[in-house]
Amino acid sequence: MQLYPAIDIRGGKCVRLRQGDYNDETVFSDDPVEMALKWQAEGAEWLHLVDLDGAKEGRPVNHDVVRRIVSETGLPCQMGGGIRNEDSIALALDDLGLSRVIIGTKALKEPDWFARACVRFPDKLALGLDAKDSMVATEGWLEVSGV
Repeated sequence: MQLYPAIDIRGGKCVRLRQGDYNDETVFSDDPVEMALKWQAEGAEWLHLVDLDGAKEGRPVNHDVVRRIVSETGLPCQMGGGIRNEDSIALALDDLGLSRVIIGTKALKEPDWFARACVRFPDKLALGLDAKDSMVATEGWLEVSGV
């Protein structure tokens, strides 16, 4: 079993939202890079990053923090949050240095697009589904689908 410590980033800080509620936030650290280094020191082999601002806005937002986490830890990192087009995938993989990208909202809404993206970016994409009341939550937990 491979465990992926998660670092949720909002406003440049390491946070956790209660049930995806942006109004119910706990700040765990003002420095997500420091948290990433802590996880690395604890033996993490991968990191799972979530760009909560990106999930809400529909495009990746926390570029600098993510880039620094990848660079300073040297660990393979995957990230979700606002990845909804091929330009965002390429930015995440090529510019930010991520090893894998997690796609949720766009994959649910356009499964054929997701299938084509998987062909274009082999072994670099994963499907991420969040559930709320047994339904798939989308748009950074702001909407609940009928699926």
